Amino acid sequence: MHLDTPEPPLDAAAQRRHDRSRLLRALKASLAFVLLLAMVFSAQQSLDWRPFAVVPQTAAGLLGLVTAPLLHGSPGHLGSNAVSLLLLGTLAGSVYPRATLRALPLIWIGSGLGAWLLGAAGSHHLGASGLGHGLLFLVFVLGLLRRDRASIAAAMIALFLYGGMLLTVLPRELDVSWQSHLGGAVAGVVAAFAFRRKDPQAPRRRYSWEIEEEQAAHEARAAGADRGQFETPAPRDVPVLWQQGREPEERGVVLHFPTRDQ
Repeated sequence: MHLDTPEPPLDAAAQRRHDRSRLLRALKASLAFVLLLAMVFSAQQSLDWRPFAVVPQTAAGLLGLVTAPLLHGSPGHLGSNAVSLLLLGTLAGSVYPRATLRALPLIWIGSGLGAWLLGAAGSHHLGASGLGHGLLFLVFVLGLLRRDRASIAAAMIALFLYGGMLLTVLPRELDVSWQSHLGGAVAGVVAAFAFRRKDPQAPRRRYSWEIEEEQAAHEARAAGADRGQFETPAPRDVPVLWQQGREPEERGVVLHFPTRDQ
């Protein structure tokens, strides 16, 4: 795998301040969303949450595509999703702020749509785990597509923290909405391909041999040598060594040796 080496910034202190502010913004946004989930869960105890969950293959269940990620079934359910969203949201938002902002609505709807299309009839799906899966697949696929140092580092960190999510998109446990996991993962992959160029990449260090190759190719094109600068041109006239119908006058000479007298 090719690792890009960016040029050192002209103002290292300003670059550090910019990176720190971007990280803090992503952390604050992720923390605010986790606090929102906690507030909704506290209010959920005194309300009937079932109309706001995803109910597969029903018109009324389509409302859950918008509201179901805010609901959770237990404090443990909320806690596990809150930690993953805080970490993956901060990672994705700090490395890919523009792509993450555009990908979140797609992942939000995709996770609910996966549960609505693939879930069992009469079941209720709720929780933000589909968002976590979508962010994981977003960061991982962006690392494969962009292949700069920051992208590869983010993908490795995401896999180190939550690599097990790659398997939870398939049915493994009862009472776990793998359908919303799969929908969020597919939406994350689609978002990675769609928004992979929204965040600019750091300039890559160009090595001396790359510069020399580019200069040689430019000089070759300018001279009209499309086959390369160091290849000898094709000869215009090829000497003819033999032509059909012209035979030499003497094909050979027979030498007669005198016999030895007896």
